[in-house]
Amino acid sequence: MIWLGIDTANTPLSIAIVKDGELLVEETSSMAINHSLRAMPAIEELLAKVGIKPTDIDAIAVSEGPGSYTGVRIGVTIAKTLAWTLDKPLVGVSSLKVLAANVLFFNGIICSVVDARRNNVYAGAYHSNDGELTAVIEDGHYSLEEVIQKLGKQDGPIVFVGKDAGMHEQQLVEKLGKRAMIAPLHFNLPRASSLVYIAAQSGQESDVHAFVPEYRRMAEAEANWLKEQGKDKTCE
Repeated sequence: MIWLGIDTANTPLSIAIVKDGELLVEETSSMAINHSLRAMPAIEELLAKVGIKPTDIDAIAVSEGPGSYTGVRIGVTIAKTLAWTLDKPLVGVSSLKVLAANVLFFNGIICSVVDARRNNVYAGAYHSNDGELTAVIEDGHYSLEEVIQKLGKQDGPIVFVGKDAGMHEQQLVEKLGKRAMIAPLHFNLPRASSLVYIAAQSGQESDVHAFVPEYRRMAEAEANWLKEQGKDKTCE
C-alpha cells in the first residue's frame, strides 16, 4: 500500500511517501516558504524520485490542524483535491499528534506545543502505550498557564515537543521543575512519515466532502466581529 503524507499545518513543510510500511522518501523543511508555492511541487518531485505516478497512490494522510490557518487550509485543500481527483481514501490526523509521534516511546507525558501568540499555545498531551498515543489533555487553544496547570495535575516526567516549545522553556521549567524537559531539536519538526504511521494505525477514513480543518479556535477577525455584535463566545 502506498501512502502520501502531507503536513503544512505550520511553518515547517513535510511530505512523505510510504510503501508497505517502508519510508521511500521524505522532505521536511522549516524554511518560511509559502506552502501554496512549494507543497505541490514538492509532492511532484518526490513522486518522480521514487518513480510513482499519482494514480499509484493508495491513500492520502494530511495534518488537519491546529496551527496556522493558512497553512492548514493549504494542506487540507491539496489533500482533498488529490483524494477526490484520484478517488483515494483520505485520513486526517491532528498536527499535535504528529509532533508527539516523534518521541513515541518516551516514558511519561508527551506535550506538543505550537505557539499561538500572546502567551497562548495550541497544545495536546499524550501517553504512549505500545506505540499508540492516548490523549491526557485534549488538543486545544490554551493559555500557557492553563497548560501548565493541567500538566501539574498529571504524574511523571514531561517532554515538550515542537519547534516553538523552546520559546516557553523558562516558564515551563520554572513552574514544573525537573519534570519538564524540551525535546532535542531533531525531534521538533513534524514528520509526514509519522503522520502516515498514525493514519495507517487509525484505520479511520474521512469523508472527502465533509472533511474540514480542525482549527481549535475561531479566526481573530471572526472573534472580533462577534464581539462587536455582542455575541462573544468561548472559542472552540
